[in-house]
Amino acid sequence: MVKVTINAKENGPLIVELDGERLCALCRCGKSEKSPNCDGTHAKSGFKAEASEIKVCD
Repeated sequence: MVKVTINAKENGPLIVELDGERLCALCRCGKSEKSPNCDGTHAKSGFKAEASEIKVCD
């Protein structure tokens, strides 16, 4: 069974993991120049959001 986890970091990106291995960091602030990937702009722009976790199982 494949285990997919998406962690929304506090004030940061969505971290996507597949079977415990990090695949990518997705932008949540909407200001990344490398969208849909995170480029760290959230730290400079003052983006605020709560942390959360989503587990998806196949």
